[in-house]
Amino acid sequence: MSRSSARRTVESAFESVASRLPSSAVVTRAGLGAMLVAAGVHKLLDPAAWAVYVTDWLAPLLVVSPVAFMLINGWLEIGFGLALLADRYVALSAAVAAVSLSATILYLLVVWATTGRFGDVIARDIGLAALALAVFADAVRGAKAG
Repeated sequence: MSRSSARRTVESAFESVASRLPSSAVVTRAGLGAMLVAAGVHKLLDPAAWAVYVTDWLAPLLVVSPVAFMLINGWLEIGFGLALLADRYVALSAAVAAVSLSATILYLLVVWATTGRFGDVIARDIGLAALALAVFADAVRGAKAG
């Protein structure tokens, strides 16, 4: 098989798979919603596992304990995630997720620069913040067009 023939075969297979998928707007919204629900549920089930991200210098700045902070955050994430999955309040929910993730990234950058901890979480959260921004932009553009 020639290189161009192999390329056409692969492209055809990719097109076949892509044609069966929902739109990218639906996939990104559902993916962000599912991630928020999963993170929120895990925060409710094991808030102490998430409280490790609250450093000693941040803890006194919180109004509540780190564990209580994670429990509150868990309920909020579930609510915003369910809104995204239900295709309701999409721009608001995605904006909240984008702002929250961006603030988390900035905070973790300080922690990483000073302690070397949580670099892996920063790398992941950059992608999630971009996903949230994409969902937000799509929701706003869609509302404007409709």
